[in-house]
Amino acid sequence: AAARESRDAPNPSLSSSRGVVSDSEASDMANAASGMAVDDECKLKFLELKAKRTHRFIIYKIDDKKKMVVVEKVGEPALNYEDFAASLPTNECRYAIFDYDFVTEENCQKSKIFFVAWSPDTARVRSKMIYASSKERFKRELDGIQVELQATDPTEVGFDVIQGRAN
Repeated sequence: AAARESRDAPNPSLSSSRGVVSDSEASDMANAASGMAVDDECKLKFLELKAKRTHRFIIYKIDDKKKMVVVEKVGEPALNYEDFAASLPTNECRYAIFDYDFVTEENCQKSKIFFVAWSPDTARVRSKMIYASSKERFKRELDGIQVELQATDPTEVGFDVIQGRAN
């Protein structure tokens, strides 16, 4: 009976801002820890960005119903960094890819592919946990990422940061 009681007792390490996490939320977190499934379109759009340069950026989100990472938005090549930054929600986590074109001091045209793990302070704790635990698995699906940024507010993914990390 003692073993049963300890198993049924709430796990203090699984708590959120609302208190104790429910069994279904704990199960969701366990699934997320093993890595979220990735929709094939995620890889396809990334390959188009990398090889054909048909996109400036891609915003990905985790679809709670499908339990997988899906493409939320694709930015056409004519769009710029401001358009990309405006596509990141203020209070929800996202993964994003940004293709940054620049000219070096030697006057060479270059491009760097940035992976951004967007996890704003205002996002729900559960969402931040799921995105954090699924990030490495998702990144493995996207071969060709050159720079990674972790950002919790707009200043951490500002254009000056992108420029600084590109060189």
